[in-house]
Amino acid sequence: MSAATIGTAPVLEVRGTRIALRRIGSGEPLLFLHGPRGIDEPSPLIDRLARCFTVLAPDHPGFGQSDDADRLDTIADMAMFYLDVLDQLDLRGVHVVGHSLGAWIALELAIRNATRLRSLTLASAAGIRVEGVPRGDMYIATPAELGRLLFHEPEHQETVARAEEDPNRIALITKNRNASAKLTWHPRLYDPHLAKWLHRITLPTLVLWGDADRVIPPAHAREFVRLIPQARSVTIPACGHMSDVECPDAFAEAVIAFAGELAP
Repeated sequence: MSAATIGTAPVLEVRGTRIALRRIGSGEPLLFLHGPRGIDEPSPLIDRLARCFTVLAPDHPGFGQSDDADRLDTIADMAMFYLDVLDQLDLRGVHVVGHSLGAWIALELAIRNATRLRSLTLASAAGIRVEGVPRGDMYIATPAELGRLLFHEPEHQETVARAEEDPNRIALITKNRNASAKLTWHPRLYDPHLAKWLHRITLPTLVLWGDADRVIPPAHAREFVRLIPQARSVTIPACGHMSDVECPDAFAEAVIAFAGELAP
């Protein structure tokens, strides 16, 4: 990895695109693919996972401190980009953990080439739609509505509402929102063709969901378990869509227990 930085994060350049890439901890490699709001600094979830894994936590191209990448127009493009990242770093036996949009990227990655992967964790995964199940829309919500969509606990809801109106965070929030919308605007947070290829994922797969997710309700967890051959689910009680932020300990414990059960 290059010693250069983007802002405060180390930078990795992959085929002309520079991404901010945090690397922390020791143990088996774990690639954390964040959701549409990026990675909080600090991140209790990443710190907790780093006690058991070598965690690599990039800002996706176009998000956070990473460069924009006009050539990456779709979730499938992002998946191919991360396959290039894994090749460049020559990582093997990687536990891929994705949240929301990041879980969708992980799905597309695993469908295409899982030779460097050891397991898959999908937390509140975007990518499919369950007929008849209404979902919340992050893109048209007011700050107060957004807090209620993303989180179960009122204290977290209020934090989001304040952050959305914080002049010191507007630029980053806007950058992440625009990058997310570019990838997921239409159809909203899913690909109508993805479900028919999920049978190709033969990795051990953990489907992790907050029971109070209003953006992508828990019915989607059951559908992922039905469609992915080696998938099983864990539900986090009293937790909304942003399980990585609202319930980091339960999230990390589920990932660590799941990885610990895999044969060496």
